[in-house]
Amino acid sequence: MFHSPKLSLSDILGKDYTTAVARANDALGVMSYDDTMAIADEKIDFYPQEKQLKNDQMLAKVGTQIMPAYDSGEPGAGTDSFMKATNTKMSPVTGFCNYRIGEDGKLYLLGKSEHYHTPLGHRFDGYKLIDNARKIGILNATHNNTRGYITRLMEKRIVQMANGISWDDDAATKKVLDSKEEHVLNRVINLETGSVACEAGLKMMLTRFYKLDNTFDTPKYAGKTPVFFIIGDKNGGVEGNYHGTSILAQSLRGLWPEFRAKAGEAELYKVVPVTINDLADFEDKMKKYNTGNYKTAGFAHEIILMNYGGIRLTKEFLQGAYALCREYDTPTMCDEIQSCMWYKGAFLFRLYGLQPDFSIVGKGFPGGEYPASKIITTAPMDTLNQFGALVTNGQEELASLAYLITMTFMQANGAEIERIGSRFEAGLRKVREKHSDIILDVEGDAHLAALHFHTVDDAASFAEKMKTACIDASAQIYKANCLPAMLMKPPIIASEATMEYIVDTIDTLLSK
Repeated sequence: MFHSPKLSLSDILGKDYTTAVARANDALGVMSYDDTMAIADEKIDFYPQEKQLKNDQMLAKVGTQIMPAYDSGEPGAGTDSFMKATNTKMSPVTGFCNYRIGEDGKLYLLGKSEHYHTPLGHRFDGYKLIDNARKIGILNATHNNTRGYITRLMEKRIVQMANGISWDDDAATKKVLDSKEEHVLNRVINLETGSVACEAGLKMMLTRFYKLDNTFDTPKYAGKTPVFFIIGDKNGGVEGNYHGTSILAQSLRGLWPEFRAKAGEAELYKVVPVTINDLADFEDKMKKYNTGNYKTAGFAHEIILMNYGGIRLTKEFLQGAYALCREYDTPTMCDEIQSCMWYKGAFLFRLYGLQPDFSIVGKGFPGGEYPASKIITTAPMDTLNQFGALVTNGQEELASLAYLITMTFMQANGAEIERIGSRFEAGLRKVREKHSDIILDVEGDAHLAALHFHTVDDAASFAEKMKTACIDASAQIYKANCLPAMLMKPPIIASEATMEYIVDTIDTLLSK
């Protein structure tokens, strides 16, 4: 079973801070000092044993109608594309742990953690500390100039985790925070979405070529054409990557083709795809685009390409690519929006032995409680002024508290999460061996899983069968040059029983 921390706000945030809140409440006359401290000191059992048992017991009810259907008759006012994609039957009335009750009254299993952003499922008890924070008047809204204590504490904690430092190792923490060296992650910008966080990294790369404003010095590579390296698709195009929905990031993956083409013709910037897991191709292009008027601006990548069939970049490829980037003075951006908080230690790049210049995190860290993404970078790449990358609500205190709660659970359960994820992947590979006439391969890594099918029709029809079985999974068939795939990402609180249920259901559906 999972270890369940039992902690209070005072335990996570420190007694000095909660005492200050209690004194402030008393001074305002809104709550007595003693009443505040009683709530601040209340121990919360993050994931109680009885809840873990109930989580497994409910597997028997998946796919059954456990309440009358709710038909609101409310279509909303979405755009055409959103209206076409919406499935109101599966829309949540409520949820519990690994489950969602849809408007059709059926119990659904979170096969992909809603959309990859609820690693601790629904109604995780650890987040009751957020309710307690509200009760004692801890404010959520702050601004960039008034970053609160909880946000500042979270920034330190996330830097510690990104560098593999124990939270109580003050000496090692100070050394990292004070470092001016390259490739030492010790700066955090609090943003709200992964798109804005990725865009911040791309803008920092551009500051080595263009001034943000006229107060900046002449950039190091002024006059050169910046060249962005991204993960390409299997046809040599640019569709293998995904780094958000800003125009610049979308142009990296093939959207706005005329815009990108004109930018290239004007030598504003150039996008170069590198072949998946092909280090020789990476080296050849690194040499080519660091000659003449070209200069590599940066290498942006995910580790698990969840928007391109769940393909996993190999450790050997990424370590070799990073070595070449250092040789050619090229910043690296590891986009962990999909993979952060799904692996032991919270950061997959650490398990790969990488030292990126930018790490992008979100989704998993706040556990679906708040939109809260971050870019973590280094002192040498800290090149934007305050208005270069900011959002009004980026510094929310309760969102930062959600980060601290999720990180605390991961620290207590990293080894167990890794063990269960490995068993899940092994189970999927056995199913693939049994049904190789339908399934071509298993991709991804542990909880982040993708089944590759021989045909688009097989992938599409099987994803529908999974939905009929009330296991949330999605077919990725919209990219013509990507192998048809079905994607899954169960919550990290999923037990062996849950993973076995998913694997057995897949096996049964394939056998039929």
